[in-house]
Amino acid sequence: METVVSPAELPTAEVRDLPKDGLVLLDVREDDEWAAGHAPGAVHIPMGELPARVGELTDLPDDQPIHVICRSGGRSARAAAWLNQSGWDAVNVAGGMGAWQREGRPMVSEHPGVEPEVI
Repeated sequence: METVVSPAELPTAEVRDLPKDGLVLLDVREDDEWAAGHAPGAVHIPMGELPARVGELTDLPDDQPIHVICRSGGRSARAAAWLNQSGWDAVNVAGGMGAWQREGRPMVSEHPGVEPEVI
């Protein structure tokens, strides 16, 4: 998934500017990161699996962009750039799940009884 896009060309959104409801969010972190804590309702496809699993995105609403998130924004930027070059409408979430957590956005864990965290 090599993609060369200048940061100025990549659509990017700050967590504070994202809608609270109806957001289409794709989390491209690894399985252990996802399990530790993620946004409720997000779709999880690890970045390395995205080219093989991109067809799963056809189930998402197509009337709004796919917001792509990772831990800090690096992987999601590469994934969003690749998605845009592949014909999708994708936006990188600046600051990733770290910013999500700092903004006080809801998070859930895959581990019952364990407080969600960003790892």
